[in-house]
Amino acid sequence: MKRIAVFPGSFDPVTRGHENIVRRGASLFDEVIVAIGVNTTKQSMFPIEQRKKWLVDTFADLSHVRVETFEGLTADFCKKNGATYLLRGLRNGGDFEYERTIAHMNSAMWPELETILVFTDPEFASVHSTVIREIIKNKGDVSQFVPTKVKIYA
Repeated sequence: MKRIAVFPGSFDPVTRGHENIVRRGASLFDEVIVAIGVNTTKQSMFPIEQRKKWLVDTFADLSHVRVETFEGLTADFCKKNGATYLLRGLRNGGDFEYERTIAHMNSAMWPELETILVFTDPEFASVHSTVIREIIKNKGDVSQFVPTKVKIYA
């Protein structure tokens, strides 16, 4: 049976921490789907087409990583794509509490879905999309926090 994992997020923008988790997850699974969730109640800084292009470019060297967009529940997206694993990254203890709650909810909705938590490498533990957006808003340089394929000019 093919081991398919989904790595969901808004990726607004994609960070080196996201890249770290996907690249490490790619060694564990036959296929990794980076799934950009559409949240209609949230205003994104970057259009979804731009975020998808950044992700496609960032993982172009990994043939078993693909990028998709979706609306609705992550568990439903996983089921539709035959993914029985949900890949998530942890930076700190706060992330753990949040991810544990989401994992329990997803498992209740679809018991076959197993959440795999991977610790972000230490050098990426402080990298957070929200903070990166603040740096961008204030015309700072974010190049050290985003993958090399991501070019953002303030």
